[in-house]
Amino acid sequence: MAVLYCRLCRRSAFTGRRHRYSVGHRRRLREALAQLQEATAAARAAAAAADAASAVRRYDPTEHDGRVWCPCCGRGVRRDGRRGGLALLQAELMRHLAGPEHRRETARFWRENRAEAAVRERCLVPAEEYERFAQALERALAEHQRREEERILQMAADIREAERRQRETVQAALQLQPEPELCAGPSVCRLPAGPERDSPCAAEKPGPSGMQTGPDLAWMESGRALTFIGHQETEGKGNVHTGAKPPWLTEEEDGSKQIGPSYEEFLKHKEKQKLKKLPVERVGANFDHTCQTSDSWLPSFGRVWNHGRRWQSRHQFRTESGEKKKKV
Repeated sequence: MAVLYCRLCRRSAFTGRRHRYSVGHRRRLREALAQLQEATAAARAAAAAADAASAVRRYDPTEHDGRVWCPCCGRGVRRDGRRGGLALLQAELMRHLAGPEHRRETARFWRENRAEAAVRERCLVPAEEYERFAQALERALAEHQRREEERILQMAADIREAERRQRETVQAALQLQPEPELCAGPSVCRLPAGPERDSPCAAEKPGPSGMQTGPDLAWMESGRALTFIGHQETEGKGNVHTGAKPPWLTEEEDGSKQIGPSYEEFLKHKEKQKLKKLPVERVGANFDHTCQTSDSWLPSFGRVWNHGRRWQSRHQFRTESGEKKKKV
């Protein structure tokens, strides 16, 4: 018996075509057709009551990206359509149910699965009904666009009105503000009231008669120095941010200051460190490097002199080393 693959049950049946009459297959067939009938009824109901408020909405991916499984075609179909930033409710599902491909696949599905013929028309949408739905959807789109344009124009008018009121308020405030009084001279100046108190004349001290007799110099008697804000030339003082020379350039110029040991001192220190690692009783360890020397001076290399043999110094060294060991 031939092996049959059932797309509805999604498994291979070794009983051939008899699988389509089994209890499990008939149960899955009823459940799939019930879901398709429910989706078709909801789409046709929305198409019958299509208007600008219900058929056209602002696109939301979480709400308008849903799909409906079509068992006849064996694939998922989007429920809502999309045009720009607007979502057309039930538009894609209605177009699929009214298309010739779905009608052809539905006939094949009914023929293969021996489904009830009365249920077939409930899973299809007539072409005339879809044409009416498409025309109603176009009218709803036009109405929605018209309302959006009116809303944008109203917002623009509100903005222009708000700007006009703001300009009128500013002009009225400028007209009500009095002009500041000018000083007749350095000896006569009235104190203005209000915002004009910060003028140069307001800083002068009034006399007994209410008139200013001269400039107020009390701030100079307090002894406080004014703060200078700007670039100040500091002759060699400060840091590189204030214009002073860095220390490495200053050392090269005068040469009087020295930071750290010189190179010769460093070499001497390095030589002393090397000598500390050598044996203390080595030949030439007690050589005096600070003594005065001349051409006739006979240098001393410890126990070794220019006369005698070197093995004598070695023999004497071994003898003294043996005595030291005995003492210990």
